[in-house]
Amino acid sequence: MSTDSGRQHEMQLALNSLISTLLDSQKGFADIGEHLKDDTLKRYFLAESLKRASFRGDLEEVLHQNGVHDIKESGTTVGALHRVWGDLKAKLGGGDHTLLETAEQGEDEAKKAYADVLNQDLPLPVRQLIAEQQAHVLTSHDYVKSHRDSLVTK
Repeated sequence: MSTDSGRQHEMQLALNSLISTLLDSQKGFADIGEHLKDDTLKRYFLAESLKRASFRGDLEEVLHQNGVHDIKESGTTVGALHRVWGDLKAKLGGGDHTLLETAEQGEDEAKKAYADVLNQDLPLPVRQLIAEQQAHVLTSHDYVKSHRDSLVTK
């Protein structure tokens, strides 16, 4: 049985980890969106970048409500490398299919991050918020994947 302060600390670590992943997602969607040729996909990616920023804000608000005011905002090393790799692909002439592959890989990381956090002991309102965000991330992953697959058949 964990103490209340132990559970609070675990929740803080989990949310900080998710915030880092969301920062990676936000930057990744914006970066890839800038390189996409298809206007519909470009708009989707830029809107999704804003959505991830909104998700971060929601999680930061939970931390603020729980007395955490010094939130370190930095993405992950893996996320930074992933964005550099995506930028390189774009500069080397990778088309929308290649960029969507890169985005899907990033979404795989986001899916894993959400699953990991939901495996932890979280207060019900926090769990519900994260589950709602996860549902959106899963839908976004499927959208990116289906568009990537449709470009293979063209």
